[in-house]
Amino acid sequence: MTAYSLLDLVPVVQGGTVAQALANAADLAAHAERLGFQRYWVAEHHGMEGIASAATAVVIAHVGQATSTIRIGAGGIMLPNHSPLQVAEAFGTLDALFPGRIDLGLGRAPGSDQRVAAAIRRNLDSDGNEFPRDVMELQSYFADDGRTGIRATPGAGADVRLWILGSSTFGAQLAAALGLPYAFASHFAPGLMEEAIAVYRRNFRPSAVLDKPHVMLGFNVFAADSDEEGEYLATSQQQAFVAIRAGRGIQLPPPVQGYRENLGVQGNAMLDQVLSASAIGGPAKVRREIEAFLERTRADELMLTSAMYDPQARKRSLEIAAEAMRAVEPA
Repeated sequence: MTAYSLLDLVPVVQGGTVAQALANAADLAAHAERLGFQRYWVAEHHGMEGIASAATAVVIAHVGQATSTIRIGAGGIMLPNHSPLQVAEAFGTLDALFPGRIDLGLGRAPGSDQRVAAAIRRNLDSDGNEFPRDVMELQSYFADDGRTGIRATPGAGADVRLWILGSSTFGAQLAAALGLPYAFASHFAPGLMEEAIAVYRRNFRPSAVLDKPHVMLGFNVFAADSDEEGEYLATSQQQAFVAIRAGRGIQLPPPVQGYRENLGVQGNAMLDQVLSASAIGGPAKVRREIEAFLERTRADELMLTSAMYDPQARKRSLEIAAEAMRAVEPA
């Protein structure tokens, strides 16, 4: 069976609050744990009123208190926003609180626009080599090998599993060179997915943490008891994607009947491209689409994600997705 995990952007719905979003995240993580999900990740985004996971390490700690066995972590931390030492301290603290359960996915995008990135007060000028250097510095803190001359406390000796994230071949090359697992953001940027997978697998060098390539792919699932209901529930995320492409982030709106029929050619073409790594519909359709995706990519793991306005509908979607994943043949 192909492993399956969950990425949660901790959506703030229209008419809702951040407190409600965080409560829903803890409830969803506990539900995913019961369903056999391998890991639960949240992502760092800033300046987006519809996403409540900006303080990513804090949210992970909140979710950790609501769960006991599922791996928890970041998918990911945007390393340009932080010093590696601070990341080592934060995730070393998480490892001390939840030993043997912490994942740390690392990305090189800011997770925001340039205006918000400037407000974070990190250097916006990069020579392109800072991300690999920062990743290796972070590895050094966790390994406690003395190369930096600084001992991270907490952090030194922590059992934190590092992942490289990406939506291009850059991350694939780095993950391969360092012998780390690789997660590709095909749930919203699928364009270079197959090329990046090939680059990673072809160039992978075994390391002390991983002896063969491990590819995890983002995959949207909007599942319900019927195809029609699944299509309906997916319109909340579709409206959010359209708003982001128009340059305005919004809180997650309620679903709309017939949304795509009234969207227009250009909007539908954009959604078809962005959501090409998706399964939308009832149990049988979702299983078929997951099987087809796994057959095409041979992914070692799927990171399932979706944003739904109704938390109960989202939990039901996870149940259907878990049933489908348990039923499909290994990739």
